[in-house]
Amino acid sequence: MKKYRVGIIGATGMVGQRFLSLLENHPWFDVTALGASARSAGQSYEDAVKDRWAFTWPIPEKYRGMKVVDAADIKGIADRCDFVFCAVNMPKAEILALEEAVARTETPVVSNNSANRWTEDVPVFIPEINPEHAEVIEHQRRRLGTKRGFITAKPNCSIQSYVPALSPLRPFGIEKISVCTYQAISGAGKTFARWPEMVDNVIPFIGGEEEKSEREPLKIWGHVEDGRIVTAQKPVISAQCYRVAVSDGHMAAVSVSFEKKPPRDEIIALWRAYQGEPQKLNLPSAPEHFITYFDEDDRPQTRLDRDNEKGMGVSVGRLREDSLFDYKFACLSHNTVRGAAGGAILSAEMLCAKGYIENK
Repeated sequence: MKKYRVGIIGATGMVGQRFLSLLENHPWFDVTALGASARSAGQSYEDAVKDRWAFTWPIPEKYRGMKVVDAADIKGIADRCDFVFCAVNMPKAEILALEEAVARTETPVVSNNSANRWTEDVPVFIPEINPEHAEVIEHQRRRLGTKRGFITAKPNCSIQSYVPALSPLRPFGIEKISVCTYQAISGAGKTFARWPEMVDNVIPFIGGEEEKSEREPLKIWGHVEDGRIVTAQKPVISAQCYRVAVSDGHMAAVSVSFEKKPPRDEIIALWRAYQGEPQKLNLPSAPEHFITYFDEDDRPQTRLDRDNEKGMGVSVGRLREDSLFDYKFACLSHNTVRGAAGGAILSAEMLCAKGYIENK
């Protein structure tokens, strides 16, 4: 497989750090540019991160001495990359401008940010679920006036615990969903050392999260029509989102009703057999089993199961009938792997394999 030169814009933040950890030995992608804020520009990556490295393992040796460049130097980054991952902490309007400016340099952007998720011609990928949305890219290129540059986005980290479990069940006509998510502090870019107020605590509010959880699945379940992604009109989704005292791993408690209620055994069989495009293409980051169903009453558990399939798998358990809905169950995914950097890397692998990203 040919190699691609990759840039990371927002390289010093927690998701940027996770990108570097996952890309250290990637068979397709070589990191050739690290972008961050102006205050980090000109420093080695190690000096720019200092004591903000968020993980128990050290900074990968190959990145320690790499010079960080100013993320505002769009041409300088674009000249060194075939495409970029973007994971910046900036106001939405600035992110929109940055990502579009990079795309207009004929450099594809695979974004971890939320800013472009509601741009009608920007696909929001869970690669196993909606790979066909890639066809909107040609329409986006016409809007941007580019031949190879475009933007794709990764969805909100919390919905990637439960949307994968619900997607194989859509042929039964999902009517309504109630979901409560229990989200790790790394979803806020924090560790317990940097957020001691979260120890022994639960916060019943995460800004903007419930709106994202109720709306974004409908775009993922939508379809491409007339150069834009038309969002699905149903099901109705009600979400509550809680921040909990967990380092990594977002859990969801889901209740669901159907037009035609499927048998319990059929649901479990569908989950266990489900394969998407990444598995069929044998992409480097694709989990062998996208969805793992546990028969044990006390699984999935965050500490035991968040690293399922190297953090790229979704764990499901406790499927049982519900007195208000048809069924209820629990889901878990790793929020900074599948839900952030790993999911973006898998999307990029799919786009490379399908010819949307090419070497410059």
